[in-house]
Amino acid sequence: MRKDPRQIKVRKHKINGEVRFPEVRVIGTGETQLMSSYEAYQIAQSEEKDLILINENQTPPIVRIENYNKFLYDTEKAEKEKKKNSIKSIIKEIQLSPEISDNDLNTKARKGKEFLEDGDKVKCVVQLKGRQKGSPERGEIIMLKFADILSEFGLLEAMPKLEGNRWFMMIKPKPKVKK
Repeated sequence: MRKDPRQIKVRKHKINGEVRFPEVRVIGTGETQLMSSYEAYQIAQSEEKDLILINENQTPPIVRIENYNKFLYDTEKAEKEKKKNSIKSIIKEIQLSPEISDNDLNTKARKGKEFLEDGDKVKCVVQLKGRQKGSPERGEIIMLKFADILSEFGLLEAMPKLEGNRWFMMIKPKPKVKK
């Protein structure tokens, strides 16, 4: 009876007898040692552990003597930790009008300031309607005013650009200075 090919697991690493090199660098035994892969495999067997190929592109290839399941658990745990610590930027959108008053623009800028201080990017949109399409430069002027107000909290990531009848602009938060 043959196994279903979908059930065959493919390992990410070569282990034990699959590691065949004239010389390998063994890590995980306290200090780094150079020896043949056969000797390393014998040591791994005597300790009832596995010989795991870490990086075959190095000269000589790097192997580790460790229990394979424990090694997989530790690497998955490290990857999850790395994902958890990665910064996920959220894009918040603020819509403006070409006829927006200065007070309303300042109110929108205050909201944009809150977004930038939280570490989110701000996407600014100006929708041109009807006769406003006849003078699209007014939308760009509003966008640049908005960017100028937020200049101390964020950096212009993308200059205002017109796509159809909409102006788009991206502002990213300024990098925080570590003290």
